[in-house]
Amino acid sequence: MSRLILHSPVPLKPVQRIAIVFAKVVVPLLIAVVILAADHPGSFRQAQNPLVGQSSWQLENAFPNLTFSRPVEFTHAGDGTNRVYVLEQEGKIRVFENKRSVQKASVYLDLSRKVSSEGEMGLLGLAFHPNFRSNGYFYVYYTKRNPLESVIARYQATAPGLTSVDPATETVVLRFPQPYDNHNGGKIAFGPDGYLYISTGDGGAWGDPHQNAQNRASWLGKILRIDINPSEKSLYRIPVDNPFVNNRDGYREEIFAYGLRNPWRFSFDRQTGQIWAGDVGQNQYEEIDIIVKGGNYGWRLKEARSCYNPRKDCDPGNLIDPIHQYPRDEGVSVTGGVVYRGSLHPALQGKYLYADFASGKVWALTSGNETQTANQLLTVGAGSISAFGEDPAGEVYLLDHAGTIKRFAVAN
Repeated sequence: MSRLILHSPVPLKPVQRIAIVFAKVVVPLLIAVVILAADHPGSFRQAQNPLVGQSSWQLENAFPNLTFSRPVEFTHAGDGTNRVYVLEQEGKIRVFENKRSVQKASVYLDLSRKVSSEGEMGLLGLAFHPNFRSNGYFYVYYTKRNPLESVIARYQATAPGLTSVDPATETVVLRFPQPYDNHNGGKIAFGPDGYLYISTGDGGAWGDPHQNAQNRASWLGKILRIDINPSEKSLYRIPVDNPFVNNRDGYREEIFAYGLRNPWRFSFDRQTGQIWAGDVGQNQYEEIDIIVKGGNYGWRLKEARSCYNPRKDCDPGNLIDPIHQYPRDEGVSVTGGVVYRGSLHPALQGKYLYADFASGKVWALTSGNETQTANQLLTVGAGSISAFGEDPAGEVYLLDHAGTIKRFAVAN
């Protein structure tokens, strides 16, 4: 935490010191509050009482004895234990007991020699098989060089309760080339249907120069969906109701939705099964999307609700607008979150929580019938929030890329 230090070449009287503090601290704060209230109608009221039933939303370190290296994922195995897992971008999965007093996070799997983790690359996604308790399977998404590509791989814990897994158990399920080393997407998750969903970015650079997001013959700029239950012929199958199954146009049958720029994080509402995604914008807007089967979310024809390329007449009539967007004065890199279904914070129940990686703001989005009804600022200065995670009870955790796992403090 930074400290304010007042410097003066001569000793000051107490009243002079008070005047300096007032001029340098109090007045700027008052001005900032006035500007905030003017630029963002209702934001001052939200800061005082963001949601009914909660006077303030404070974050606390959920595991004060632990620190992590660039954490990007927090999840659990659904195996009835109290263990949780944190993904470190450099290539390690750590496991520990989900309790505040925990002292150590063991290295569950170390892929740092395999993974390239510069910039936006790295070990980016982790998902446990719905039958992990019996088969020990879990899946990861990582990026590598030579060649530059994204890899979806399966690993196996050969016995229950292991604190480490052998990297030699790897089986590559899917791999696809990347033209550049950014916009990798990277989230993977099993849906209520038991299929594995995978987010991929448009391949990187500026403005989707290869037009991957709209190209249904490309892996990139998509949400993919595959059936990973093994068959005799391959490591995965195409779900029979995927939107482009058995097409004759050369489209990737794995595609579930397309037209996305960099859907870094998505999640399933554990109550409704609805898919929510945060899609990182180009240079004007960040957006939140509700993903539906076969949906086209517009990139690069549109950035959020605005035409991008071409600059006008960009919508052929089948593009899906985001449920919410925000401009660059609010943040520059959205981190998709989760719909809160825990019990510790009733005022957040059913609201979609998300953040901005650069501005440190965290919001709660309220919706009905896939339409936004409110968007409330919960807190500022949360840190560089790279991801949200849930424990088995549905309580929410926020990952600060600087190295800590945070959560909302329960009001006294």
